[in-house]
Amino acid sequence: MGKLSFQKLDLEKNPLGDPIEVQFNPTEYSFEKTAKLGEVSLPGLDSPILQFVRGDSEKLSLELFFDGTTPETGGGLLGAIGAGLGAAAGEPQTVVTRVDAFYRMVKISGDLHTPPLVRVTWGDAFPGAVTSESEAPTPTFDAVVETIKRRYTLFDPEGKPLRCIVTLTLREYRTLHEQLTELNLQTSDHTRSHTVREGETLLQIAYGAYKDAARWRVIADANDIADPANLEPGRVLDLPPLVKA
Repeated sequence: MGKLSFQKLDLEKNPLGDPIEVQFNPTEYSFEKTAKLGEVSLPGLDSPILQFVRGDSEKLSLELFFDGTTPETGGGLLGAIGAGLGAAAGEPQTVVTRVDAFYRMVKISGDLHTPPLVRVTWGDAFPGAVTSESEAPTPTFDAVVETIKRRYTLFDPEGKPLRCIVTLTLREYRTLHEQLTELNLQTSDHTRSHTVREGETLLQIAYGAYKDAARWRVIADANDIADPANLEPGRVLDLPPLVKA
């Protein structure tokens, strides 16, 4: 399955440097999504009327464990991280050096004038983000680091940290364009749009749009699709309204 990975991104979601892998995969993580609701009080009612105001960004929370009691060589990915933070190639990476790579995710970047975005991945089964009711979760989670807590738990006789627990809270980041495309906030009697995702079929798109997979031909005809089984990821399809009989 591989290691949990954190890839820094700029504000256009272009990768910055190499991904950073954790030393040990976490034993658990949690997602939290809430909605902001307003209360409308009406005289004579037993309870107020609830009204949806907006959604809150989804949060990913997890703990990472770093252990320096068995020093590793400076080769491989950890060595590259350490070299980028000032450690010489070939030197063992300390717990402080490893943890600092994650701590910098919440610090302002001089080039961006803001902390970087972070893309979290952990194999194809990682739940990631859910963008709509008709689509499966994506195996990535684009976010900003909201909080990071470093708790050092073991030290050598000279006071050098040997173990650390890092608690991370990441808040989902989606651009305005991404949200408008995913929400597709149009009336049912107007043409809507849909961006094809990797592995998505025309039947799945038809079911998501019309609750009827058999309507795939409506989409195929509207978009001049000759081969319904071969959809190019990233293509934007028109979803025309159904003609009432």
